[in-house]
Formats: sequence, C-alpha cells, structure tokens
Amino acid sequence: MSEKWGFDTTAIHAGSAPDPATGARQVPIYQTTAYVFQDAAHAARLFGLQEVGYIYSRLTNPTVAALQARVAELEGGAGAVCCSSGHAAQIMALFPLMGPGRNLIASTRLYGGTITQFSQTIKRFGWSCRFVDLDDLDALRAAVDEDTRAIFCESISNPGGYVTDIPAVAKVADEVGLPLIVDNTLATPWLCRPIEMGATLVVHSLTKYMTGNGTVTGGVIVDSGRFDWSASGKFPSLSEPEPAYHGLKFHETFGALAYTFHGIAIGLRDLGMTMNPQAAHYTLMGIETLGLRMARHVENAQKVAEWLEKDPRVTSVTYAGLASSPWNATARRVYPKGAGALFTFAISGGYDAAVKLVDNLKLFSHVANLGDSRSLVIHSASTTHSQLTDEQKIAAGAGPDVVRLSIGIEDAADIIADLDQALAAATA
Repeated sequence: MSEKWGFDTTAIHAGSAPDPATGARQVPIYQTTAYVFQDAAHAARLFGLQEVGYIYSRLTNPTVAALQARVAELEGGAGAVCCSSGHAAQIMALFPLMGPGRNLIASTRLYGGTITQFSQTIKRFGWSCRFVDLDDLDALRAAVDEDTRAIFCESISNPGGYVTDIPAVAKVADEVGLPLIVDNTLATPWLCRPIEMGATLVVHSLTKYMTGNGTVTGGVIVDSGRFDWSASGKFPSLSEPEPAYHGLKFHETFGALAYTFHGIAIGLRDLGMTMNPQAAHYTLMGIETLGLRMARHVENAQKVAEWLEKDPRVTSVTYAGLASSPWNATARRVYPKGAGALFTFAISGGYDAAVKLVDNLKLFSHVANLGDSRSLVIHSASTTHSQLTDEQKIAAGAGPDVVRLSIGIEDAADIIADLDQALAAATA
C-alpha cells in the first residue's frame, strides 16, 4: 500500500486520476475494442513488448488497467491481471507454472467448485492436484515432489470460514522453493494481506466482497513480484526463451513484473479470459467502500455466530471468531480485524431440517453467491458441493445438516430475527 495513504484512501484513489481528455473524476468505461496506433513503428513496439500501451481489449483496456492498479496497491503487489471470473483467475494463475505431468498441492478446505476444477477439470491439461490438510505442515512437506509447481489455499475457506495460517504455510513453500497462491476472496485485503505474510500470488473472485453488490463477475491475479522464477529451472514459461516473442525471457526482461506481463501477453492473449470494462467500472466503485462494508460484515457475523452458538436448535457453528473455535487463536493472530463474514452452522434434524430452514428464511436471499451487501444463504451439500463425494463434502465443511451463511450489512437484530423464525419452522 502507498506509504502516504491509509487503506480507505487507497481504495478510493489508487489507479484513478481525472480523465485527461474530459476531466471526468470517476474512471470512464472505455467501451472500445481497439486503439489507434501512432504509426507503424509504434504498433510494432507494442506487439513486440518493447513499449507498454493499448492494443486490443482482450489484452488491455484503460478501465480494467485502473482496477488492476487499485487491487495491486491494496494487496501490496507489484502488478495484477484482471480476468472474467474467480475461476478464470485460478486457471490463469496456474497457467505459467504448470505443464503436462506437473502437480499442485491444495488445501482440503476449498470452495466445492475449486475442488472440482482441481480434481477433475485440470486433468485435461495433464495437470493433477494433491489435497492436503494444511494445518498439518509435515503432511504438506511430504506431499511435495519433483513435479510439484505450486501450493494453493484460501485465506478464509468457503464454506466453513476456516482460517489458514498463511505465514506457516508460506514458510514451508519457501523451504521447498515453490510459489504459494492464496485465494483472498473471503478475507479481502482489509482483513488480510497474504503477500506481506509470504505469499507469491493472490487471487480473488472480484464478484464477491470487492464489488460487494452482486452485479458483475470478475477475477484478478496479484503478483508479489518477489519470487525468483529463474532459480530452479522449474518455471520455463517465465525463465526460458518465449518463441512467440523472438526468444524473449520474461523474467530476465521484466524482473519483478515478469509474471504480470506474462499474464497479459500470453495468458489473456491465448486463453481470452478477459474482464469487460463495465464490470471493471462496477468493481472500482465497489472497492471505494470496501473498508466500510467489511467492518460491518465482520461485526454482524460475530453477533450472529455468537447467537447461533447459544441456540439449542443448532448443533455446531464453524465461525473462527468464536472463542470455542479450534481456529480462533490463528484467526486472532493472522486476521486481527476479524474472521470474515462467511461461515456454516449445523442444524438439529439433519438434511431435511437444513433444507427446510433455507426455504423459510425471508430476509436472507437463497443464492449461489456470497460477499453481497445482503445476507445470503445456501445449502452447500445439495448445490455448490453436490459434485463431491460424501467424504469430500464433510472434509470441505459441507455436510448434509450444514447451512452456509454470508452475513450482510443489514441491522444485526433483523438478521437474527429471520434466523430465529426459520429455525422454529425447520425444527418444529
């Protein structure tokens, strides 16, 4: 973050300046496909990566560039690449690192769609994934082999709200010479800045808290700029000559920005997972109030979790902000502002009661999303995690009697009242 600005000031001003053509104070939506070159030599320099500028909006766009600069500043990174969704960001993050026969290690506590992406979809690229409980650092070390290329975790996991001891995992990643990728969607840089704790890359689903209003999808990869991509020979896409650019070596040429330039010049060019400028505009506006919203989200979540924990109709609550949570000590140390606003609870009566509770909530919206200003609910076992085995569901914190809550910024008393009446209906 800028040395002269605090978090909220950075969230409003980073990457933003009055439009030089019109003086517009808000970042304009540059709704254009292509950009006029000054002359043939200018075009050649841009295409040869000899000059930074705008070519085609699949690669670069001024509205998206402003968002990239803002998120990179908030996360303390050297650069960032925006893309079309959080899932796209995960593939984009792995793309320069992996290759046929290579593997990554990921936490067992992940969003169900990520588990499916890593356990099934990436096989089509010849990649594989090993899932490890990252609370067990010895198991993490043991899972690494010569073909491992990355370690992946969520700062605060979906759906259970479990917290990761990022400094501890980053220390192991450093020991074995691998980049640590942290999905910081649920924490946001307001609660946690993984790069300061040793992470190499940070990814976000910008769809969630960063935008905060449930209007658009988007993703981003933030590069710390600190990893030595040339040290081990394991990352040839970044360290070796790139045939498409006449033998240019990204790390040698661009240094701390090597990964960011590769993400644009290769990743967006060939995968085409582009963020549209209107989505970037909405996200920029959402980030302006991120600090204000996250404070209220966390305050409400703490109140709701404490109320649920005392209710006899509830058998367990996973919120790491509770003193009873096994992750409370880690949360207080790594996430001192709070443990986020997403967690699960188990209801007496099993699967049928959980589904009935969801159907009886009135203030909560039953949607497959989280991080909205509104309180949201879903039964993960039958929806977001339905593709997983029963064992995987339980490991991910999505058992049959479990309901996931994303606590919004409404009045906490109203959120609790809605849960109270729905619990009464579900357990009658």
